[in-house]
Amino acid sequence: MVFNQEILLAVGFGILFLWIVLVTVILVGMRSHYNRLTRGVSATGLSGVLEEILAKELALQKQTDQLTVEGEKRNAAGQLHIQRIGIVRFNPFADTGGSQSFTLAVLDGRDNGIVITSLYARTGNRWYVKEIYQGKGKDVALSKEEAAAIVKARQTRN
Repeated sequence: MVFNQEILLAVGFGILFLWIVLVTVILVGMRSHYNRLTRGVSATGLSGVLEEILAKELALQKQTDQLTVEGEKRNAAGQLHIQRIGIVRFNPFADTGGSQSFTLAVLDGRDNGIVITSLYARTGNRWYVKEIYQGKGKDVALSKEEAAAIVKARQTRN
């Protein structure tokens, strides 16, 4: 019985030794293969190449974060630029024809801006400008044509 246990123990150690040798051969082969692949790219071999890749990835991540912040700043600033325009032509007086009067609404991304109204009559031309805040007249009432021009401008929303 002792003899069988010693044989089993020896066979077990032999299998373990062969397994370790096999894994070592595979590991050395893989390492030399990867070093051959990276030869000429880096003097330090695979580990150097991997370190360079990680360093570049970190630098790219920082650059991406900076570009994201810059893009958000530009988007916020872009809301203040003229983005929407609406025009309504109309005829306010019975003695003129051709709808030569008009109202022009010029709005930014927050629906702030101005409304310019030109009233044409045979005796002259009058211009009115009203400030618009969040799509409504700021401290002034809007005519139906001015309100229609604002609605038209809002319909051109991006």
